[in-house]
Amino acid sequence: MKHSADLIPGTVTLVGGGPGDPGLVTVAGLQAVQQADVILYDRLAPQDIMDENPDAEKIPVGKVPRGKYVPQEEINLLLVEHAQQGRKVVRLKGGDSFVFGRGGEEWQACAAAGVPVRIIPGVTSCVAGPELAGVPLTHRHMVQGFTVVSGHVAPGDTRSELDWAQIAKTGTTLVILMGVANIGGISEKLQAGGLAPHTPVAVIGDASLPTQQVLTSTLGEVADDMEQAGIKPPAITVVGDVAGLDLEHTSVHEPSDH
Repeated sequence: MKHSADLIPGTVTLVGGGPGDPGLVTVAGLQAVQQADVILYDRLAPQDIMDENPDAEKIPVGKVPRGKYVPQEEINLLLVEHAQQGRKVVRLKGGDSFVFGRGGEEWQACAAAGVPVRIIPGVTSCVAGPELAGVPLTHRHMVQGFTVVSGHVAPGDTRSELDWAQIAKTGTTLVILMGVANIGGISEKLQAGGLAPHTPVAVIGDASLPTQQVLTSTLGEVADDMEQAGIKPPAITVVGDVAGLDLEHTSVHEPSDH
């Protein structure tokens, strides 16, 4: 699949827009945005790149935590309807479409309606955010893997499908997305599962943007520290020894002036 090819009318292209800085959008993703007739975009997508296509119709379909949102079913219908009208449709998301981006659901909805789908991967924030804060998710002789989970549903909630006690025992770096509101309960469950209260934690808010904020703490104190620091979504929480490496002061990332 050649991602530099022109978009085809009547298709939907799922574009992962990266962690927020427009400069971290892939070349193929930018080309897709430039060619689109209509762009359905998320709140966390790098919206500045849509200036590259002033003639496209832009439709906001983002979700605000505990606030306004467009139901996923409605987004699916919009994608199908615009494609069936013979338009070149781009679905622009933050991060990567297949990492808590519901890209798979949108592909299924389009496929069920006979609408072709193209995928352009994005730089996922679960890796990029820690990197930009100087936190390597793996480090030789320290940790041999990482686990990425959603903290959107609180431990103990009937909708929760995660076994936090088992996650605590994996021996891998833990990356928690969408966990700001529930970090207190998550921390308690991880400690109950065997992680020590002094386990290092790094929290990265607004990764890659000029407002990027990095907080270092411990598992036992992170909830209080996040509240005190005023950390708001979107933020990425990294739990594990790599979060204690003192690399951030040598890390330089200048957000793109796109």
